[in-house]
Amino acid sequence: MSERDGSAVWDVARPRRPSTVAGVDMAGFRVPGSLVGGLRVVPHPAVTLVLDFGANRATVEDAAGRRHRGSLVAGPGFGSGGGVRAWGEHVACVQVRLSPLVAGPVLGASPADLAGCPVSLDDLWGGRAARIRERLGELPTWEQRFAFTDALLARRCAARAPADPAVAWAWDRIVAGRGLVRVDRLAAELGWSRKRLWSRFHAHIGIPPKSAAKLVRFDHAVHRLVAGVGAARVAADGGYCDQSHLHRDVMEFTGTTPVAVQGEPFLTVDDRAWPVQLPPTADVLTTDRP
Repeated sequence: MSERDGSAVWDVARPRRPSTVAGVDMAGFRVPGSLVGGLRVVPHPAVTLVLDFGANRATVEDAAGRRHRGSLVAGPGFGSGGGVRAWGEHVACVQVRLSPLVAGPVLGASPADLAGCPVSLDDLWGGRAARIRERLGELPTWEQRFAFTDALLARRCAARAPADPAVAWAWDRIVAGRGLVRVDRLAAELGWSRKRLWSRFHAHIGIPPKSAAKLVRFDHAVHRLVAGVGAARVAADGGYCDQSHLHRDVMEFTGTTPVAVQGEPFLTVDDRAWPVQLPPTADVLTTDRP
């Protein structure tokens, strides 16, 4: 499918089958033209792995003004504040969204090590990153690129220990509850202190549990805004105190208002590449703990 952003046309591809690795989703992007003015990156509650293989290498400029070219990895919430932009011409990549629960085993690095600015895949994986870029460029179809990427991630994941089951349970509760689960209740149900939950969660997920809940809530809310749902309804359904509360969160994460964010090209393309599947409305607080 294609999506137009100003003068650029995005070709967006989705795999026909889900990944064989739980917590992994991917999409393919090709921009034959130029990303005019750069694309504002909107934060998401996943670890992002970008495997670039286009004729030219895309550039990402972080909030501190540092520029990163080519394949990279970024932790949950990357782009917060609205100061991260990406641009390029004739670029192509496979972008993988990794649940923080699987990111450590797949990447060989903790999400906590990816906080703040992105990390070059060359720095993380050495010469393997160049070989992956070359192989993706040789494959003629998106399905073959997805299959290659999936096999790569499955091998890396199988070679390492899984995430802490208690932390995985807490993360799953936050995601299923759309960020509306109270952190002190999670700690109590685990039989942990808030300090222990904060420490263990941050070490495995890359951000504290309260920040994770806020990010998950924002992600759900901003996609509803882009879908055309009114801000008052989004605020009420999303657990915000009022529209001003929603406005503050959207400004904090994107640097723009709830009205303006609906026109962000990143979110328009995002919705094509990662179709939103709303979680069930059942009471998530009945989930059994580990």
